Amino acid sequence: MNTKPTEPQSLVMLGAGGHAKVLLSLAISSGLQVQGVCDPELKRSGASTWRGIKVLGGDEVLELLDCTDVGLINGIGQVVGSSLRQSIYERAVGMGFRFPVLVHPSASVDASAQLAEGVQVMAGAVIQADASLGVNTIVNTSASVDHDCSVAAHVHIAPGVTLCGSVQVATGAFIGAGATVIQGLVIGEHAVVGAGAVMVRDLPARGILLGQTARCRTLSDE
Repeated sequence: MNTKPTEPQSLVMLGAGGHAKVLLSLAISSGLQVQGVCDPELKRSGASTWRGIKVLGGDEVLELLDCTDVGLINGIGQVVGSSLRQSIYERAVGMGFRFPVLVHPSASVDASAQLAEGVQVMAGAVIQADASLGVNTIVNTSASVDHDCSVAAHVHIAPGVTLCGSVQVATGAFIGAGATVIQGLVIGEHAVVGAGAVMVRDLPARGILLGQTARCRTLSDE
C-alpha cells in the first residue's frame, strides 16, 4: 500500500458528528494519538471533553496549531449536495496542514493500491490490486473497491458498496450504501448513485441513479 510518508506525531479531529465518532475509534484501534477535537457546536455548548478527548475550540483553533507537528482528521461526513467536507479539507491544506491516510486494522488494502492524502478506509473495507484513491476520499464500512479502479478526490463510497474492476469515479461523486457498480463503468463528477442501486451503464456528471433508472439534474454546490 503506497501512502504519504512521515506521519505527524499527534492528530486533531475536525468535527464531532457520527463520522468523527467512527474515525476516532479507527484512530484508537490503530494506536494513533488524537490530542483533541475542534468543533464549533461543542465550543458553544461549553463542553470540555468529547468521547474522552479534549475540546480545543472551534475553527479558530487551526490558527494556533503548528502545522509541521500536528496532523488533522477530517471528521466531517460527506453529504449529497454539500461541499463542506471538501472546503474544510482545502482550507486546512492551504494553511499547510496534512491529513494522514487512515486505514482501520481490519481493512484489507493490497500493497499495490495507491492511497492519497487524507484517504479514510473504514473497518472491513477491501481495496484490491492497483486501485487508486484520491485525496480526502472515504471508503466506508465493508465497502469493496476492486482491481484497477480509479477513484478521484473527495469521493464518498458508502457502507457495503461494491465497485467491480476498472471502475472510474470522478471528483466529488457519492455512491450510496449497498450500491453495486459493474466493471469498467464511469461515474461522472458530483454524480450520485443511490443506495442499493445496480449501475449497469455510465453515469454522467451530476447524474443521479435510483434503482436502475438514471435521471440527471444539477446538484447544489452549497
